[in-house]
Amino acid sequence: MSTTQYLLGVHHGDEISWPEGVTVDQVMADVDAFNVKLREQGRWVFAGGLQPASSATVIDATGAEPVVTDGPYVESKEYLGGFWVIEATDLDEAMRWGTEASAACHGPVEVRPFQSE
Repeated sequence: MSTTQYLLGVHHGDEISWPEGVTVDQVMADVDAFNVKLREQGRWVFAGGLQPASSATVIDATGAEPVVTDGPYVESKEYLGGFWVIEATDLDEAMRWGTEASAACHGPVEVRPFQSE
């Protein structure tokens, strides 16, 4: 059975807000449990949390000389704060994993397939 890799992206702002009564300890425990399930089901590829967008460095080498600037490239209220890369047989399965990821991190999750090679 062939699989496709999908990105499950967690977007939030510099100030993360969870539903009332949800603590960071609960979120971390829920995410850890989700990570274990992904591994047990053989769907885990890679995951990580990212530092705030303000810690980013942007390099633009499209001109004669590279231009390096501090901060995010995109001006927005939300940015990619963390992610999972998973393997799934199809979009329906990836959406089921995305639903579980959203519940685990107590926030919205974007599901996006990788381009084929």
